[in-house]
Amino acid sequence: MKNHDATSAPLCLPPLTQASRPRWALPANATDCHCHVYQDLARYPLIEERSYTPAPATLRQYSEMCEQVGIQRTVQVSASVYGTDNSLTLDVIAALGQHRARGVAGLAADVSAAELSRLHDGGMRGVRLSTHVKGYGGTQGLDAMADRIRPYGWHVQVHVANIDELVPLEDTLLRTPVPLVFDHMGALRGSQGVDNPGFQVMLRILRERDDCWTKISSWYRRSSQGEPDYGDMAPIVRALVKTRADRLVFGTNWPHPALFAPSTVPDDGHLIDLFCDWVPDAATRERILVTNPAQLYGFDG
Repeated sequence: MKNHDATSAPLCLPPLTQASRPRWALPANATDCHCHVYQDLARYPLIEERSYTPAPATLRQYSEMCEQVGIQRTVQVSASVYGTDNSLTLDVIAALGQHRARGVAGLAADVSAAELSRLHDGGMRGVRLSTHVKGYGGTQGLDAMADRIRPYGWHVQVHVANIDELVPLEDTLLRTPVPLVFDHMGALRGSQGVDNPGFQVMLRILRERDDCWTKISSWYRRSSQGEPDYGDMAPIVRALVKTRADRLVFGTNWPHPALFAPSTVPDDGHLIDLFCDWVPDAATRERILVTNPAQLYGFDG
């Protein structure tokens, strides 16, 4: 059953009307590897069992943000509030064109080969599993899902509620027969620090496997120091860059879902400036923003 009753789950804050223009200029084909769009509830209804109710955040608004901050390519992550219905993400990819857009899907455990082939043709390149939000399958289905998506060259995007969950999963993650992408820096909190056992597991996996990746994204949620500079997240980003700069990608997490009053929605221009401040080497930034996403998601060179 589906509905779009905003009272069934807490209502998110809307995106900012306009992002600031960053101090840093992004390289050509800079890619936002984690974002969502929410629009037209009659055409794209929300599932009833969801973790939040999004405020409208349209493709037009997202495109305006990208133009303002210098982003030219996007990876749309089909939001958990749509469950296994990937229609909106496919339509966004089609509207932007696959030279500019790719997607990550939400899939049923019994998804058919025909459906996977349809999604692949539409620009999908991975599946998201989550223990943090309702709507996706959890990590207990990782092995079975990996077998289903392997023929298409897809990856599994692992979204955990707490990085400590990676410790008992280490052996499973090391042997998973498809590429892995760790969401939001593994969900490490600033107060946990780089010596956290789960973070060390993630670093080991990044070192030992050449087909594992981590998204530098959503750090504003996990900072214990908070805005405006989220300083406790800087050492975490630097540790990732030192470990495998060739296996990192960047994401805005626009429109920053699951933020509720009295929280504030971050400014994407400011987030990009922080990322560039933390990764001051131009060649490394270009690798994370352009080269790595092109390899992971299959954008043309």
